Formats: sequence, structure tokens, C-alpha cells
Amino acid sequence: MGHGRVRSYWGWRVRDRVRVRPWARVRPWVRALPRMRALPRVPGRAERHRRDEHRGCGGLADTARVVRPRGAVRAGFAGGAVRAGFAACAVRAALAGVLLWAAAGAPGGTGAVALAAGQGQGTYSFTPGDESVEGARGTAGARLLEAGRAYRSSVPKGGKLYYRLELTAADTAYVPVTAVPPAGVTVSATDGIRVSLQDADGGACSYSSASFGAGLSPRPVTAVGQRDTGRSLCQGAGTYYLLVERLDAEGSGAGANAPARRWDLEIAPATEPRPAVAGSTTAPRAWDSSSPAPLGGEPRDRAGGAGFASAPVLGQGVWHTRLAPGGTLFYKVPLDWGRRLGATAELGSTRTGRGYVGGALNLSLYNPARGYVDDTSLGYTGTQRTAALDPLPPVEYANRYDVIGRENAVRFAGDYYLAVHLSERMTAVFGQGPFDVTLRVRLDGRSHDGPEYKGRPVPAGLFTLSAEDRAAVPGGATGNGGTTGTGTAGGGTAMTALAAGGIGTGTVLLLVLGGWTAVARRNERRRPGQTRASAQKPTA
Repeated sequence: MGHGRVRSYWGWRVRDRVRVRPWARVRPWVRALPRMRALPRVPGRAERHRRDEHRGCGGLADTARVVRPRGAVRAGFAGGAVRAGFAACAVRAALAGVLLWAAAGAPGGTGAVALAAGQGQGTYSFTPGDESVEGARGTAGARLLEAGRAYRSSVPKGGKLYYRLELTAADTAYVPVTAVPPAGVTVSATDGIRVSLQDADGGACSYSSASFGAGLSPRPVTAVGQRDTGRSLCQGAGTYYLLVERLDAEGSGAGANAPARRWDLEIAPATEPRPAVAGSTTAPRAWDSSSPAPLGGEPRDRAGGAGFASAPVLGQGVWHTRLAPGGTLFYKVPLDWGRRLGATAELGSTRTGRGYVGGALNLSLYNPARGYVDDTSLGYTGTQRTAALDPLPPVEYANRYDVIGRENAVRFAGDYYLAVHLSERMTAVFGQGPFDVTLRVRLDGRSHDGPEYKGRPVPAGLFTLSAEDRAAVPGGATGNGGTTGTGTAGGGTAMTALAAGGIGTGTVLLLVLGGWTAVARRNERRRPGQTRASAQKPTA
């Protein structure tokens, strides 16, 4: 009976006996070793992966080069590696675009861009391009301040500084002054600044002051010098003087920094023209003064800015950030005519430390001219606590005739600012943090057209909503009697364009990849007899 022969790698096998010596098959590989050593080294899979991760999609050009040494692998195999690289790159680009689109807030969506928590803490962000100016000790040498420009100055301990303005008889003037003390200094509750605007005869047009309060923690505080038209005082055109006084209690100002350390100042004058048509001079009374119900839902991350100029936009919603002791974060909330704002701040619980800190968290609200509207603070024992602003009326021009300060301050549309500060004293009791802070922002009311001004505000657009602001709070900020709706944090036109670009780039890459793959497969079907060189065994 004949033996059945089966072809094996090592030769013809009859049952379990090999009739061809194994060396006959191994010899060609041994002879090829000198030539293989001369080939360039091919990086391993892990090495190529690390390199491409480091280079990103820019490493694709090298992929074909490193996997195809001297023709040892046919072009189709190298092309497959490149196609795989393009596929990964395309998927990444498309996924990044989708995530950015969702974060920026796709049409009808409620996404928010989650920035790095704690951004901007510890230092104040002054307005880019501001001009340095030195305050004078008397009116004779006072430097001129122009509306629409930002200025940076400083005030010594117990100092009194003068600045000069030239005002018309028709415009209401606002001169906000933000004092920024250095971190780590010892302050009392009454320390702060006082700002007044005076005419050339020494008559006071207004007084305003801002202090650090029960938190006993240095932070940016803002007071406004103001000249209203239509009042009995300060009605003529001409020269006016801004007086800035630093208020220091006995023994304050000492600490880790020098006792004589100056406080930085940011001054941003603005003017508002009078209405083209005179309206009511009586403050509105018919508005709901009950506290609004707090918002629910999952918080979305939203880091704040380090100053008025860098404040990101917030719409209606629940927002989360992390705040270190001594840090202050700024947000801006666009409000149109007829809309009103409600806000609460919650300081989350912690497992570290034990004790009590008075005024641990402070939440302040400022109007578009940086005028003080309202504030609230809370004491902290390590368990979660919430503080809420008092109910505010809808934004109306006639609110300026109200005698109550916070109602008087919501007198024009524009960007309102929320400032959140965590006391430095938290460090000694509960550690360095950062601590979780949740903001709940509610927007109510129906938006409507505001008064037509007889002239232009300076800076332009200060008392109106920009297209970016309206996109951030859709449904209620139409300016044409729109209905109430929930808003989202707007990432701006640039972020939306970036998201669309990411999706478009990923889509194009996927289309190119698909066409490339189809052509390669068609070419392979046309050459059915061709095999990969890497699969062929060398022969003698």
C-alpha cells in the first residue's frame, strides 16, 4: 500500500517522517542575513505609535517611509499603513469637531465650553491696551481721562488722587474705579476705596464706596463716580474732577507684603446720551419681587475670567467651577431691556479641616458701567452653603429714578457682571483647595426695544447686546418682544467656526480615505496573481 504524502513547511512528510532535511529550507534565510542587516532599521509598532502620537497627523508622511525599507514590502502594504494613519487622523478630526460643536452650543443645543478650572485666579486681568496714568495730589495737576478708554493707575496707603474729565451737558457720565490690592495683605472689613465726582466749584455730583466686608480678604472692589443729567447738581458742560480715596483702618495693610504696598487701579470712563424722546421719570413699581425658584439640573463646567475685560459669557443654567482661597472669578451675563437676572452661589462641602470662616464666599453683581448692583456672602463650616442675590426688577430705563440702589442700578441693557470671591482665610481652616463652586443663573422676563438714544454711548455698544451676546441667551434676548427661554454659555463665533472646521476637515479626510481604499482594492482585483513579498520564502 502506498503512503499518502502531505506537503509540509519542512518538506514532504510520510506519516511522521521527514524525507527532506530541514536545513534545505532554512539555508536561504541564513544566506540572506548579511543583506538584511544592511537594511535600515524598521521601528517597532510601539515605537511608531509613540512617535505618531507625539507628531499627531503630521507623522503620516513618515509612516510609509519607515514601513517600506528598500522594497521589502510592496507598495500596497505601505499604502495600507498610510490609509490606516489617515483613518485615525480623520476620525480624530471629526470627533474633535463634533465635541467642539457640542461644547460651543450647536443650534438648539445647551452645551458649554468647559475651560480649565481655576483659570485667572490670583491676579487681576486689566483691560488690554490700557494706558498708565498717575493720579495727582491736587486738581491743578490732574491728568485728563477720556471716555471709552481704559486707564491703569495706583494709590498709596491713605492716598487721595485726582483725575480730570471734560463732560458735555447732555451726557450721563460713569467713571468706575476698580481697586486691586496685592494678595496676602491684612485688611479689615471697612478697608476699600471711596470715589466721588466733583464739578469745578467743588460741588459733589456723587459719592460711592466699596469695601472688603466680613470676608477680611483682599479682592478687587469697584466704586463708580457718576454724573446724571436731569438732576439739580452738576448739570453744566465743562471740567469735572474724579477723586479716589483709599480707606485703611488702623493696623491694616501689614502682612507678607510690605505695609506701604500700593493698590493698583483700573479706571474705565463711559458716557450715556439722553433719550431722543423724553419718557417717564417715575420708577416702575409693578414687578414680581418674590425670590425666583432655584434652577436644577446637572452643572456644566465654566471657568471664569480674572477681570471685567476677560469675563466669559454665561447664559441661564447651572455652572460649576473650582476656586482657590484668595481667588476671584468674573462672568458676564447679557441682559436685554425687560429681562431680569437671578443668581445664587453654592460653596460645596469638604472633608478637610474643621471650624468656621465668616464671609467665606462673596458673590457680587455689577451693571454694564461696572456700577455696584448687589452682593451677598456666606459663612462656611465645611458643609455646603448657598447665598442668593436679592430679587431684582427687569431692566428698564426708568429704574434710574428709583431710590433703592440695587433697583436704580439696573437701568440699561448690556453685559452684567458676576464676581465670585473665596476668602483667603479658608486656607488656615480648610486647606488650600481648590473648592467647588456652583452658580445658578436664571433669566426671566420678556425682552423689548429700549429707548432710542440721541447720540452714541462711549464706548460704542456698551448699553446694547452684541450678536455674540444674543447667541449666548437665545429665546429671551431678541430685543423685539421675544419670549422667555433658557440660554446657554456662548463660545462665540470663533468657537463655532472652529467646531465646524473640525467636522469639515474630518469629513473630507474620510471621503479621501474611502476613495483611496476603493481604488486600491480595484487594483488588487486586477492583479490576482501578485502576492506580498513579505509572505514569500527565500530560495537558494
